Amino acid sequence: MTLHSRRLVLGTVALGLTVSLGATLPAPPAGATASRIPRTGFESSQGARWTSQPEEQRFLAAVDRATPRVRIDRIGTTGQGRPLQLVRIGAPAPQRAAAVRRGASVLLICSQHGDEPAGREACLTTIRDLAYAKDRATRRFLERTSVLVVPTANPDGRAADTRTNADGADINRDHLGLRTVEARAMAAVLRDYRPDTVYDLHEYGPTAPYYSKDLLSLWPRNLNTGDAVHREAGALSKDFVEPAVQRAGFSTGVYGIWTDPETGEPVKQVAGDGQERILRNTAGVKGSVGLLVENRVDALTAAERADPALNNRRRVRSQLAALKGAFRFLDRHRTRIEAATSAARRAGYADRGPVYLGGADNEPPTAGQVLADPPCAYRLDAAQFARIEDVLALHGVRWWRGPDGSAVVPLRQSLRGLIPLLLDQRAGYHLAVAAPLDVCPAVKGGKGLGKYVP
Repeated sequence: MTLHSRRLVLGTVALGLTVSLGATLPAPPAGATASRIPRTGFESSQGARWTSQPEEQRFLAAVDRATPRVRIDRIGTTGQGRPLQLVRIGAPAPQRAAAVRRGASVLLICSQHGDEPAGREACLTTIRDLAYAKDRATRRFLERTSVLVVPTANPDGRAADTRTNADGADINRDHLGLRTVEARAMAAVLRDYRPDTVYDLHEYGPTAPYYSKDLLSLWPRNLNTGDAVHREAGALSKDFVEPAVQRAGFSTGVYGIWTDPETGEPVKQVAGDGQERILRNTAGVKGSVGLLVENRVDALTAAERADPALNNRRRVRSQLAALKGAFRFLDRHRTRIEAATSAARRAGYADRGPVYLGGADNEPPTAGQVLADPPCAYRLDAAQFARIEDVLALHGVRWWRGPDGSAVVPLRQSLRGLIPLLLDQRAGYHLAVAAPLDVCPAVKGGKGLGKYVP
């Protein structure tokens, strides 16, 4: 296969119910009344303002109290002391990490950039609607699917209405180095839950007339993404998210590609490459079906310009429409998704084939970006290993520890495609310049972690 061919705000979104602001709330669980069903600050204000962090905490606590389907875990604390939270949803109750690994799962990452709040609002109401839904189809979906949500991936940025976190770091450029507490928390979730699908919600500013669709999406372009995972991510984007958004009356396109307004042909690529430190690509390298979605921020009409609440509601509705398509994908492609992600994660143990240090599914790598015959392992000296041991552990990379404090990281493991990106000198965002080994050392301790004999 060639390189070119490899590659709502109320209403339950999961299984096709109408999504619209002011739609009927889902039926409350037994013993509850409609007045007790929690609403976000965005909903209460009819889109005039975004949900505040205290309102989010009260909203999630109310949902958690109302139903056994929801569990909320604190997975970190930001630099300014705000909680990073993971919401787990399932029926009759959410599964723990070990159980999630044995079934279909999806992880929603919402508003990594704090000045992109529409995805967060869609995530919050989706949590509530899945938790309260009474219809059999949604119950059946939650019995077979673990839904994981990080409702606010950048709480400090959201409070300040900034793209970056409190330290000025772009979290979505830190999924390799894991220098931010926010990216570290998400890496631990990826490691512990190994979600089959990772769905990342963002917003973008248009450049008319070439780049102005209501909602854009993009799959992992990184060439270390398994072929079947890459195909499923493309299907999620093209066969489910785009049609669902179009049915809701919105226009769609591919993120990062300017198109001619008359012919629809690509003009140039301005974003959306295969850079491994971006979440959709990191997810693909780790064996998950990744997708980035970006809704248009700017007002479309004179009415929206006159009333920002109209524009805000449109932004959230487009995200909810896309989520509707994503949940349909999860339900209909369940077997294919699980087969693709399982195959991708097993492939590393075969330790065969090239590893790519650059390029993308639409950009062939140069000869220097291809490890056609990768080393069998990389050796870190004691100082190097001490410096990045915690990062390797957060990614889920395995190693053999030497008696002198050094470590050998074999490629024969699930994350084979990630390891050279972390440790090879030629990788664009490597964390250490490790020594490649063409002959792996003898190992004491059997499978997994152990000691090596230098």
